[in-house]
Parts: sequence; structure tokens; C-alpha cells
Amino acid sequence: MTFPVTDSLLHRLGWDDGWEATFAEHRAAGLLPARVAVQHRGAYDLIHDEGEQRASAANRLVREEGLPAVGDWIGLDPTTNLIEALLPRRTSISRKEVWQATREQILAANVDVAFLVQALPLDFNLRRLERYLAMAWESGAQPVVLLTKTDLVDDVQRYLDEVETVTLGSCPVHGVSARTGNGLDELRTWLEPNKTAVLLGSSGVGKSTIVNALVGEELLATQEVRVDDQMGRHTTTRRELILVQSGGVVLDTPGIRELQLWDADLEQTFGDVEEIARRCRFSDCNHDREPGCAIQEALADGSLASDRWQSYVKLQRELEAIEARRNHLLRQERVREYKIRARANRPKKKR
Repeated sequence: MTFPVTDSLLHRLGWDDGWEATFAEHRAAGLLPARVAVQHRGAYDLIHDEGEQRASAANRLVREEGLPAVGDWIGLDPTTNLIEALLPRRTSISRKEVWQATREQILAANVDVAFLVQALPLDFNLRRLERYLAMAWESGAQPVVLLTKTDLVDDVQRYLDEVETVTLGSCPVHGVSARTGNGLDELRTWLEPNKTAVLLGSSGVGKSTIVNALVGEELLATQEVRVDDQMGRHTTTRRELILVQSGGVVLDTPGIRELQLWDADLEQTFGDVEEIARRCRFSDCNHDREPGCAIQEALADGSLASDRWQSYVKLQRELEAIEARRNHLLRQERVREYKIRARANRPKKKR
């Protein structure tokens, strides 16, 4: 996308006095503020007050702070065309990289609103939604559940009510149809000037179609919905910042096939489950066969759904396994460093 060049382009992208204060030392060093719009292999498309520019990250930056991500605010050296500084992220939505037990993948940085998108009827899955909610609450962004393709079902309210059984009123839930336009005006209220929203969900849920509707033009490629299964296939292959008419910014993302958590806020996502657990007779209750277990009582009388409890246990175990693996590798690294120091300090033998 070509961004219009304006004197306040950075501010339209979310730049404010807080960012300016954080950037002061970098500006004094001759760097220019810019935001990462697209991440390529080995390069980045940046946006600054003079428009768009492609640049690379300095080796020192990658070595000391890691790779920038889409949504990051950075300091660009205009003389070398290198990204030399990475501003601390206010929010960060991340997952564990597939097949990499100890590597974090940043999906979006510095976003204010996380749209958690599911398409009706075939993509609707409460257990997957709980996983997305746990990730979003941990990020610091405001989660908003977005049910798309509402024109394909007769009873939208039934799905909205089911979502409320897992959100418990903690976040907004919207139904929207890009085809009919229903719900788009309500969705636009979240895209305020200087605010950034990200669309997260599986392939084919209509994220790019929603972006096109918000922007007002066929900016992103989409594919027709098939009649047989009512699901399209995603065409988005990269994360990209897009400026919308309201002045806000939306970040479109490729479909997520498997969301493996890196960190998560289970207390916020499963507040009802943890409230019940606090009523157990013993503080170290395993919620199995202990006497006075409030969880088992709630499962027995139906006040806690079995599938919700199993979802909570599964995510809890998943996070514990990741933490154990990280701690194991950290101990290994400390042992290696100790051995290196020991060899360096070992007295040399006299010949």
C-alpha cells in the first residue's frame, strides 16, 4: 500500500508524546523515527514522515535486541539506511514458534485492540477462542471477539450468546458481515485515530475482506467463498500495517493454523474457573479426589462445564511445559558459561 505523505503521518500511525520522549536520545544521535509496516526476509518496509522506505536491521541491533516486528517503532539511520534502535514495546502479541520450544514469535507489536476473528458457522470454536483470549489478555491489548460471515447463518444471536459463556462479559463481542455491511459501523468505532488494531484468526475467516471494507477499496487480495463448505482460503502471506479512513491503523495477518502459546493470562481468561478453585478446602488441591474440592463439586452439579475445565487444564499444562523447557535450557547455558570461565581462569602449565 502507498501511504499518503503528510506532515502528521507518524501521528496518524500512533506516534504520541510518550513515544517522542522515549525517542529523544535516538533523535539526538541523528536517527529518524519510523514504524515497521511489513517484514520481509532480511528487510523491512518502514513508514516515516517522508513516506515509505525499505531498510535492513543493523547486525548489532539483531544481536543485542532481536529482530524488529511489524508494528514496532524504530530509529533509522538515514545515512546508512540501517535500523539502529528499537523502542520498547507497549504491547506485544506473540506465540511459540512451531517446532521451536524456546523461541518466541512476535505476531504484532504496539497494538491497542486485538480482533479475535472466527467465521460462522464452520470456524466457530469456543476452545480455540479461549486460547486466543489467553494470548490477547497477556499482550496488554484490548481483545474484541469478531464473528464474521454472519450472513451465512440464521441465528447469529445463538453464537453471540455462546461466546459470552467464555468471555463472561470481559470483552466486547461483535457480529459482522462484509458482504452485507452489517456490523461494520460498530467495528469502525474501535479504529480511532492514532490507534492500532490487529486481526487474528484462522485462514479463510475473512480478515482481508474486513480490511478492504474498512479501507473502502480492494486493497488486499481475497478469494471467493466456496458454496460447499462456506470457507475461503487465505491469500494473506505477510503481516502488514494499513492506514484506514478513520485515521487508525489495522494490521492484517496470515491465517494462523496452529496457535501455540508463549505466555498467557489464564486468570483473566478463566476467571470463573479460578474463582471456583479458590473455594476448595485445601489451598494445594489437585482438583482430583481431594475432599472438599470445589472444582469437582462444580463439575458434578453442572455449574462448571467439563470441556471448559479440560481446556483450562490443557492450557495450564502447556504453559508449565514451555516454562520447564526454558528453565532447562537456561540452566544448560549457565553451565556452559561457567565451564568457559573456568577454563579461561585455569592456571597455565609451565613448560
